[in-house]
Amino acid sequence: MKTNISMNNTLTKLSEFKNVSTFQVLEYEDLKGGTDVKTAFMLSYMREANIKLRQLRIVLSGGGVYTEANALSFMRGPIEVSTNTGGLFSLSKKFVSSKISGEPVIKPHFKGVGEILLEPSFGHYALLELEEEEIIIYDSLFFAAEDGIEIGISSMKTVSSALFGTEGLFQTKLKGSGIVVLEIPVPETEIFKYSLVDDVLKIDGNFSVLRTAGIQFTVEKTTKTLIGSGFSGEGLLNVFRGTGEVWLMPTKVVYDRILTEGLSFGVGGMDNMMGDTWKKHPREKEADHKEEK
Repeated sequence: MKTNISMNNTLTKLSEFKNVSTFQVLEYEDLKGGTDVKTAFMLSYMREANIKLRQLRIVLSGGGVYTEANALSFMRGPIEVSTNTGGLFSLSKKFVSSKISGEPVIKPHFKGVGEILLEPSFGHYALLELEEEEIIIYDSLFFAAEDGIEIGISSMKTVSSALFGTEGLFQTKLKGSGIVVLEIPVPETEIFKYSLVDDVLKIDGNFSVLRTAGIQFTVEKTTKTLIGSGFSGEGLLNVFRGTGEVWLMPTKVVYDRILTEGLSFGVGGMDNMMGDTWKKHPREKEADHKEEK
């Protein structure tokens, strides 16, 4: 078949982990598919801000992997797809765990020989390989894992962490051997990894990525009394204590603030080009239209 379309896909392999299966993080060089002014402007702005589209590719060589629900883009080869429901009792336990942890109850399982590509995202991916290890991750970071990894929940061990912590009552626990993929909201260059040896780490905010099983999580006052903590302006701190690793993403609070408070794009920026209309809720736009009539 002849065509005028060039099939030279411009993807860069950012990272790769090999075990039973191979996991690759791919990045698109540029997006040029804008067919209207608004989309073209957004793509231009993203290009200047160096925001890139990424995609996870998994090459199966007879092994199996779990992925987040609804994450599949396409797959090639004799790959069987099943779910991790088990029997009725097992499904009930998974349903309860899902309601507690916030993770979807059904995770598709892919097994066979071929390749799987998950949906592209502007997020960032962290590849980890566990060797009979256990990690506890921040909610909603799980993206994929080899089926040698057991996916469960971890409850807060202390009253203070349950009542005053911002990490939630339960978190996702990953245990076993195999490769794990996390979708993280910041680039890998903005991740701080601390190795603690019978030590303590205190943070003011909710920006931890993961901790290993040897780390205990509590919530503590900055001073000896709650009144003193209030006057200090710091209040309560998330405290990680023990021996193991803690990963932090301190820049997450900045991105969260940008999303909630917004930033002015300045003269000639998006605010001026699109006007105030693009910011309004659809019902507000409809009301404006009726007033004009």
